Amino acid sequence: MAIVTFHRQLRRGDARRAAARGAFAFLLGACAALAAPACRADAGAGRELATSGAPGGVGACSTCHGAQGEGQPQAGFPRRAGQGRAYLVKQLRDFRAGRRHNPVMEPVAKALDEKQLGDAADYFSSLPGTAARVSFDDTPKSDGERIALRGDWDHGVPGCFKCHGEGGRGIAPHFPAIAGQGATYTSKQLRDWKSGARANDAQGLMKSVADHLPDSEIDVVAGWLASLR
Repeated sequence: MAIVTFHRQLRRGDARRAAARGAFAFLLGACAALAAPACRADAGAGRELATSGAPGGVGACSTCHGAQGEGQPQAGFPRRAGQGRAYLVKQLRDFRAGRRHNPVMEPVAKALDEKQLGDAADYFSSLPGTAARVSFDDTPKSDGERIALRGDWDHGVPGCFKCHGEGGRGIAPHFPAIAGQGATYTSKQLRDWKSGARANDAQGLMKSVADHLPDSEIDVVAGWLASLR
């Protein structure tokens, strides 16, 4: 309910009040993630799936996402190492159900059974994520850092880390880690939300944010986030 309120207030332009309510919603989400039961999937089986693929035409995940889940930034294949398990599971299910679209990932997700899906998510979430440490209290040194940490209130845009957590390390299941993510991938996702090509975000929240971001700001914030290694 708090996320719904945040969305409505953001659309009305009352961004400061929305950010406060949004922070409360994200705190609830973090607590729910911590209270979730331990996963029962198999990271070892996920490693096999990532490195060798599976019967049924499922190629090795590493072909696109890298041997250590680091992605291929220039090609736009996203980093998956250290990404939250719940987020990865949700995205794979969304690809499988047609709620998210990608010509490579949709057939892969449809070929995975539920256990394989969990195995892959377990494996990638077990890999080291970005080591960057960024604080809300830091003084921004660039426009990209300013938008990520403080937002752009002139355009009604909250700081990225208001949703994606301290240091951009993510809050499961809806807010992925974005620190260290490739700029090509991040900028494309923001433009897809803006155009409506992607629409599997909670309560249309990312759509609202992307609609308020000028294209020039999309590029600078994506570039700064990619620099957090």
